[in-house]
Amino acid sequence: MFGIGLAELAVIALVAIFVFGPEKVPELARQAGQWMRTAKKFANNARDELREELGPEYADLELRDLDPRTIVRKHIIEAMEDADDEDEREQRRPGFQPLDEGELPPYDLEAT
Repeated sequence: MFGIGLAELAVIALVAIFVFGPEKVPELARQAGQWMRTAKKFANNARDELREELGPEYADLELRDLDPRTIVRKHIIEAMEDADDEDEREQRRPGFQPLDEGELPPYDLEAT
């Protein structure tokens, strides 16, 4: 949850009890929950409107897909898969012979 662990959550609860008093903490927690539900509802509505406006080809659109880190990660993974596919195609081409264990690749001294 937002990168907050159990220890940090306990410290926040303890500070809240000292600052607001034990009587007001449950009401403040209830209000925070309502704000979170409202924010989630707003985000879901925004996602649904984007899907409607963009059309059926973007029906599986998620808001996290619009994060630049996700986009870059997705393209890197696709590029790596394409490179693997290309390596497999190269190995299946006629005349391709993989090196035996311990065999050195051919080297032309005059080419360098």
